[in-house]
Amino acid sequence: MLCIAQGLLNPALLDLRVNLARIDRARAQAELAADGIEATPTLYSPAGLRLAGKPAINRHRLFAQGLVEVQDEGSQLLAWLLAPRRGEMIADYCAGAGGKTLAAGMLMRGTGRIYAMDVSAKRLAALAPRAARAGVTNVHTLVLGKDDGRARRLAGKLDRVLVDAPCSGFGTLRRNPDLKWRHGPEAVAELAAKQRSILDAAAQLLKPGGRLVYATCSILQEENEDVSAAFERAHPEFVTLSCAELLAAQRIQLDTGERLQLFPHLHGTDGFYAAAFTKNSFAKSA
Repeated sequence: MLCIAQGLLNPALLDLRVNLARIDRARAQAELAADGIEATPTLYSPAGLRLAGKPAINRHRLFAQGLVEVQDEGSQLLAWLLAPRRGEMIADYCAGAGGKTLAAGMLMRGTGRIYAMDVSAKRLAALAPRAARAGVTNVHTLVLGKDDGRARRLAGKLDRVLVDAPCSGFGTLRRNPDLKWRHGPEAVAELAAKQRSILDAAAQLLKPGGRLVYATCSILQEENEDVSAAFERAHPEFVTLSCAELLAAQRIQLDTGERLQLFPHLHGTDGFYAAAFTKNSFAKSA
C-alpha cells in the first residue's frame, strides 16, 4: 500500500494519443522534436507519446489539426481492449467529452457507427468540435434520459460497448489530489450501486457475440472487482474474457491478470481498472 500511495503522490506526466488514422507515431514524434518538444513512445499504448515537462501542447499545430490528443496512456488502452473493427456498430456508454470515443473512431478508420452516450448534453456538446478536429465523422450522440427511445431501439444490436463508469477517480489522485476529501465510504457505496445499474443497462445493447468492457479510473475494490463480480452473478449469459490475452492479440504485452489493473508506481499511468466480457447466446437461451 505504501508503494501505491507514493505513486499517487508523484506528479503525473503528460501523455498524448497520436491519431494513427492520420499520422504515424514516429512522424508525430519527429515533428514535436523539430519544435523542441521531447517525446518518447509509451511502453504499452501503440499510439502513445509521453512528453518531457508540460509544454503548451494545445497551441501546437499537431493538436490544432487533430493529429494528437491529450490522453493518459492507461486510458488509451481501453480502446484496444474494446478493439472495434471497421464497419461495426459500437457505443461509448459514458462518453463524457469523448476522449475514448475518438480513440475508438481512430481504430475504426471512419467506418461503421459510434454512439456516444451520456446523461450530460453539455459534456456531449464538447465532443462535436473535437471530432471535427480529429476528422472522425461516424459519431452519433445520444443524451441518456432524453433520447432513451433511440437508445432502446439499439438493444441487442451493437457489436461492442464501452462503459467507462462514473467513479471516485482515486486512480487519478496525481492530477486531482483533492478527490480524497470528496468520497467517504458512503459515497463510494453509492457510486458502486450506480456503476452496477449502468453496467446492467449498457449490457442490454449488445448482440450475441458482442464485447462489453467495464472500466473505472479507480483503484478501489468496491468499484472494480466487486462490480464485475456482481455483474457476472446477475448475467450468466456473459463470459469473462482475459484482458491480457485481448491485448496480447494486438501485440501489447501487458499482463496484469484476467482484469486490467494499472497503477502509477508500476506502470507509470493513472490508476485504471477494466474487465471484459462477451455475450454468449447459448448461455442466454439455456
